[in-house]
Amino acid sequence: MDAAPRGALFDSFAPEARAALATFFEPVELSAGEFAVREGDRDRDMYVIAEGEALVERGGVEVDRLGSGHHFGELSLIAARPRAASVRAETQLSLLRLSPASLRRLTLERPALVVPLLEVLVSTLGQELSSMTDGVRVLLRDRSLPRRRHVRATVAGVVEEVWVGTPVGEVLPEMVDGHPTVAALLGERPVSMTTPLSSDASVKPLTTAHWEGRRIYQRSLALLLLEAAGELGLEVRLDYSVGLGQRVHVEAEDRPRVARELEARMQAIASEDRPLRDELWTLDEARAHLDEAGDGAGVDLLRTWRQPAIPLGSYGRVYAPAPGPLLPSTGSLTGFRVVVDDGALLLVYGPHGSQATPSPEATSPRHSRPPPPPLLDEALRASSHARKMTKEPQRWLSSLGTSTVGELNRACIDGDVSELIRVAEGFQEKRISRIADAIRLAGARVVCIAGPSSSGKTTFIKRLSVQLRVDGLRPHGISLDDYYVDRDKNPRDERGEYDFEAFEALRVELLGDHLTRLLRGESVHTARYDFQTGASFPAGGPELSLGEGGILLLEGLHGLNPRLLAGVAPEGIFRIFICPLAQLPLDRLQRVHASDVRLLRRIVRDRHGRGTASADNIARWPAVRRGEQKHIFPFQQHADAVFDSSLIYELSVLRVYAERYLLEVPQDHPSYTTAFRLLGLLERFVSIYPDHVPPTSLLREFIGGSGFEY
Repeated sequence: MDAAPRGALFDSFAPEARAALATFFEPVELSAGEFAVREGDRDRDMYVIAEGEALVERGGVEVDRLGSGHHFGELSLIAARPRAASVRAETQLSLLRLSPASLRRLTLERPALVVPLLEVLVSTLGQELSSMTDGVRVLLRDRSLPRRRHVRATVAGVVEEVWVGTPVGEVLPEMVDGHPTVAALLGERPVSMTTPLSSDASVKPLTTAHWEGRRIYQRSLALLLLEAAGELGLEVRLDYSVGLGQRVHVEAEDRPRVARELEARMQAIASEDRPLRDELWTLDEARAHLDEAGDGAGVDLLRTWRQPAIPLGSYGRVYAPAPGPLLPSTGSLTGFRVVVDDGALLLVYGPHGSQATPSPEATSPRHSRPPPPPLLDEALRASSHARKMTKEPQRWLSSLGTSTVGELNRACIDGDVSELIRVAEGFQEKRISRIADAIRLAGARVVCIAGPSSSGKTTFIKRLSVQLRVDGLRPHGISLDDYYVDRDKNPRDERGEYDFEAFEALRVELLGDHLTRLLRGESVHTARYDFQTGASFPAGGPELSLGEGGILLLEGLHGLNPRLLAGVAPEGIFRIFICPLAQLPLDRLQRVHASDVRLLRRIVRDRHGRGTASADNIARWPAVRRGEQKHIFPFQQHADAVFDSSLIYELSVLRVYAERYLLEVPQDHPSYTTAFRLLGLLERFVSIYPDHVPPTSLLREFIGGSGFEY
């Protein structure tokens, strides 16, 4: 450097000192458009602008302009902090760079210059901090500073005193029993690991061993995918979940190449351990950003957003709505895959994002083993089944012009709600009629109906019976619950409790004998089970005979399992799988989960009609889900027909009831973690009162007022 540098950083030095400092700064030339530093980078160089202009960007949005004499990167140099923003040359840019190595050399060779240099840097930072503090004070309306310097955090019964503002993640373990910690529970409320402690609190780790923890992991992984796609210039949209993974819609011809590049870019970002940018944006800012990013669903959702601001999260430049916690950095997101999946891609979560048991070598959240082949194969099979089952409902939603939550809300406000309800109910009735026609044409004599909890099986059977009668058939119902073995013969689970969901809990031979005789035209006294005494009565039920046109409707957990009716001719059996399938997207990152819809149905029905506390219902839900995944979902491919029991408008109606029931969950109860998230989900929907819901609707099974007798 020939001339002594000038500018705010150097003007306080005498000419001789400036000339001496110049020998430790390296000149750097950049053309317009080139980056000096990128957001999230971990290099530690500091720069001074000698000539030219530069743009400061955060998340791809311009936030400041710098000219000659300005400097940047001092925090990275002094405190080894990641870059908080990108700096890009707007014109030809001449820079002076001071690296950590040069600073060490300066300390050794010219120690008298080090202290004045650091004083200037600290003074500049102090002025910026003062300006920022004044701005924050205005925003917070002069909220007072914390009144305490220390707070007590209680973790696993151990009390630790920490500074006010300590991130909650710093007092929690990285792993618990092989599962990574993804969020913290303050009391029972889930918060991000970066949440500062401001008062005494009980803190617990939320890991991927908990289903709410897996949701956070999956959502973070999806955000990572959006970031990788943005850096590759790809337009993608997260589609429906398939349990072990999530479908990804992408506009590309060479999908195998896209899958490889997307997975490689995701792995690169994960290896960089990029920090989460968790920010609060005004609605206008967020709407403009989402519109520019092509997130039409997100833009529509913000039309009915009730708060003045919205939280957005990013692992780089792509921001997406983040109403719940996300992983604080990308380093824990490993073991995933991106593979081609019949016209789309499939993001396979890997062991930490699914219910797979972590391998013994998974002692660190940053292990990078991909999911084992069986897990990948299972994810692809599940996606194939889901694709077939949701194809028709998705096509119907598109034709209705209401394919996102935002569009539904707009229809509820601007359109005719009663018309929306009639069309949705009409679609279901038409589907039930087609299933009844298929049963008649197949000549089936036994119809097995199975689906997970709160799918609406009871009302479906009532409505199917009506349609079968229209077709000239006479349906008769048999419940598998009456064919339990005596309680003392019932198998037990791993906890030593009676396992009423086990296949061995049924008197399968007795059921097969009764069905065979009925199909031969005989009269049979069906079985009865006394739940109070646990006694089985093989002929204690009503006498039944089919007669001409008679058909059996058999409902129960194992209805899709071929072993159930092994003695009955296959051509005489028709199996139906029922489940709410087609769920609307909130934005391009998040969708409503079918399991959440079923849980809300169950909470409303059991609290409204049976007096069951919502906290107890939520607490039992994981066990219910385990039973479904063991006894129902593995056999859904045996179904001859699939009935999607979802109603596009139902969450708007369920909100009227569910909000109050969820608010009844005590904030110190373990179920509050889920109740809190579900309350946030319901807030996204415009309420619809049930006045126009017909008495024959499947929804009436859960909210009451059904025209059927149960």
